[in-house]
Amino acid sequence: MDMELPEADGSRRRYALVGKAVEPPDKASFPRIAYAAAHVVADPLAMTDPWSRPAVDWDRTMAFRRHLWRHGFRIAEAMDTSQRGMGFDWQSAKELIRRSIAEARAVEGAELASGAGTDQLAAAGARSLDDVISAYEEQFGFIEGQGGRAIMMASRALARVARGADDYAHVYERILSQSSGKVILHWLGDMFDPALKGYWGSDDFGGALKTVVGIIERHADKVEGIKISLLDADKEIALRARLPDGVLMFTGDDFNYPGLIAGDGERHSHALLGIFDAIAPVAAAALAKLAAGDRAGYDALMAPTVPLSRKIFEAPTEYYKAGIVFMAWLNGHQDHVAMIGGMQSARGILHYADIFRLADKAGLLADPELAVSRMRSLCATMGV
Repeated sequence: MDMELPEADGSRRRYALVGKAVEPPDKASFPRIAYAAAHVVADPLAMTDPWSRPAVDWDRTMAFRRHLWRHGFRIAEAMDTSQRGMGFDWQSAKELIRRSIAEARAVEGAELASGAGTDQLAAAGARSLDDVISAYEEQFGFIEGQGGRAIMMASRALARVARGADDYAHVYERILSQSSGKVILHWLGDMFDPALKGYWGSDDFGGALKTVVGIIERHADKVEGIKISLLDADKEIALRARLPDGVLMFTGDDFNYPGLIAGDGERHSHALLGIFDAIAPVAAAALAKLAAGDRAGYDALMAPTVPLSRKIFEAPTEYYKAGIVFMAWLNGHQDHVAMIGGMQSARGILHYADIFRLADKAGLLADPELAVSRMRSLCATMGV
């Protein structure tokens, strides 16, 4: 099976599919905690104002969560991958969290944690640390009130009003001391969100590391772990080595995840990754290999997913959600590529063509005929 795809030089070239869809084992047992940060499926017919009024296809959104649970993943709900801060507001996130927690209760073995941030407070509207604390308290209160567990997301408002490391420590310690259960912290780099530059009160990694480790050490009984998304394996390894006993490292490195998850023989990372949304079947099969002690089999499955992930998360990294939704569309999890905020337009046809090729090579086109048909329709729409 082949089709014509555009090239960067303006030409078109026939591409013949080479991959075979990977079938993960049933009820795979993972050797690591693996959270998939899940996307939301927009409702294009209801989005009369896509830039400012999000509309969600709740049936397809919940169905996709069942797909991830079926493959053995936990779900990190209402995170960056769901377009928090990029068109998906807190009111919509509340409904998503409520529905997902209810859905998890109906699925045997399903586990879920939800993002608690401050996005109901516009960063420009934040005047004090108390404003930030109140916003966090509202979101923690909602999640815990639904019987859920919280992931403490990085805050644009805090990045704006904090004057140094002590301000970050004050806010985090206040929220952690009040939480009803253990919390996962989230260190999101400015490549994902430019408004988070200088988070933890320092542009220097060493200074930021000292601050966050200090917060965790003082509240280790309230911190399950920390997700770090800096796309730098050495920085993750440095933080991993500093964590107190019992506090977990969750890789958020969508460039270097296979080696970080496998570990170095002494330490390893668990995972909370947006790319798992797109590569769930292959990642599940790979993690099952790792659980069986088959490192070579794990590497053989994971390695082809890395070029795909690096393409999806290429700069500007914040637009990676478009590639995630595109993959869901290629694989029949939704009937369109429309996104909240019209975010599908953040990437061009050359980007999508590259994703198509790389997904095929990684064994991630579940139904090649459907994928080719949909890719042809997109190319035609874009004049190819």
